[in-house]
Amino acid sequence: MAVMTKRFKAAEALIDRSKTYSVEEAVDIVAKSPGAKFDESVDVSLRLGVDPKHADQMVRGAIVLPHGIGKTVRVAVFAKGEKEREAREAGADVVGAEDLVEKIQGGFMDFDSTIATPDLMGQVGRLGKVLGPRGLMPNPKLGTVTFDVGRAVREVKAGNVHVQVGKKSFTKEHLVANAMALLEAIVKAKPAASKGTYLRTVTLSTTMGPGIPVDAQRVANQFKK
Repeated sequence: MAVMTKRFKAAEALIDRSKTYSVEEAVDIVAKSPGAKFDESVDVSLRLGVDPKHADQMVRGAIVLPHGIGKTVRVAVFAKGEKEREAREAGADVVGAEDLVEKIQGGFMDFDSTIATPDLMGQVGRLGKVLGPRGLMPNPKLGTVTFDVGRAVREVKAGNVHVQVGKKSFTKEHLVANAMALLEAIVKAKPAASKGTYLRTVTLSTTMGPGIPVDAQRVANQFKK
């Protein structure tokens, strides 16, 4: 992949893509990964099996991590006109077209997920070197390149959780404790109306690093009510 940095490639080489890891193993990989020139955040991203069309499947709650503070998922939408209004009404945090592309090219990265209308993907494509390595490019296969931006925003807001659990400079013990506290809170907040697999994917990553897949089933079993 041409846009990968040497540091990203080195971190990626530590991950066996044929397996999933325990939280402790994922934190070990983070500790071994080459660092950036700044103290990167360490994040946990989750995909939950909830249906945003039903209010009784919303996951609600707050948590104070033992060694730090989390954040809610922030969604950036590339849209204009009526679709821009639709995205804002659905709860998008940042919305724009050419202006948003230019803002991101200038260094703005205060978001955790992106959605784009198909007509703007030509312009969004200019951000490939910035968004690609971080797994943030809108993708039609994931439903994030669509004209139905309202639905997409609601689904991302309802089913995706992205929380900072510390900094790369934290001790491994503190990162594990924060990550486990978050995961326990998420599992125990499972709505009674949610059917099927609730904890679908769990990923640990640093700001500039690749995602490390965590064994979601192991986590779910560990914190079952």
